[in-house]
Amino acid sequence: MLIAFGCALSGAGWITSAYVTSLMGLYLTYGLFCGIGTGIVYIGVIGLMVRWFPDRRGFATGMVAAGYGFGAILTTFPIDGMIRNSGYQHTLVVFGFILGIVGALAALAMRMPRTDDVLPTATAMASGKNVSTGDMVKTPVFWLMFAMMTMMSTGGLMIISQFASFSRDFGVTKVMVFGLAALPLALTVDRITNGLTRPFFGWISDKIGRENTMAVAFLMEAVAVAAMVLLRENTLLFVVLSGVVFFGWGEIFSLFPSTLTDTFGTKYATANYGVLYMAQGIGSVLGGPLAALLHDKAGSWLPVFAIIIAMDALTGILALAALKPMRKAYAAAK
Repeated sequence: MLIAFGCALSGAGWITSAYVTSLMGLYLTYGLFCGIGTGIVYIGVIGLMVRWFPDRRGFATGMVAAGYGFGAILTTFPIDGMIRNSGYQHTLVVFGFILGIVGALAALAMRMPRTDDVLPTATAMASGKNVSTGDMVKTPVFWLMFAMMTMMSTGGLMIISQFASFSRDFGVTKVMVFGLAALPLALTVDRITNGLTRPFFGWISDKIGRENTMAVAFLMEAVAVAAMVLLRENTLLFVVLSGVVFFGWGEIFSLFPSTLTDTFGTKYATANYGVLYMAQGIGSVLGGPLAALLHDKAGSWLPVFAIIIAMDALTGILALAALKPMRKAYAAAK
């Protein structure tokens, strides 16, 4: 019921925003309704997946997160075509109804696992505890995860929010690759890799462990960002490496919820991940404005990328050096 409400609220945000005539009105309709609605849907569905698939928690949450990303690819062209033919107001109303109704009907077909449901056995990395949100926020291991997710979100959103700006400054927007404009091609590749990475690294984490996978993915992103900057004059490599960068970032949406649930259990999984996901909100507030401010002060994008690389590398190291032993000790404690 809650997910259905989130879908309906998000659809209402599209519909009501079609009739506003001010920027504040847009904030209060599309921003407020869609922000709350999609947040409810995302957190709610993740909360269901970690309960239903305890043996493949990383892969399951990765598939949901991939759907969240690939949905944008599926709707971009129909929405663009309708805007061209019928205007943005008509498009917002039509797709608001479609997304709201379809989402709500799908949500009403979902349910929580019951006590008589036979579920797979949880992996050995799951602690078996069921920790309430109030108790969870009192633990150092939670705040370490929160800090790590904040750093990864901030670094990734620095790149996402300013991608067109630094691509233009690097001269990428003036070049063709395989007969296609480099910037749209890079953005398309980035969307695909950002979606594929979520189930891929989620599946890997089910096999080799959450922290080991975090270290591989986060350090890979640090190397890819460094290479993208150093080789920025080669447009083809810039496009390819930007895809690798996003391949090393998007998996935070499968690794962190599965790690959190493994640590604190499934009973309060939805509320617990809702609190952890606030790190993404902090990243979105810091990422864009901070990157722009640093660029304006330094007159260059290089300090921005230096911070991104440092945060990626630090988070990858923390996964092995701090998070892994802390989670092990927490699981062993009574």
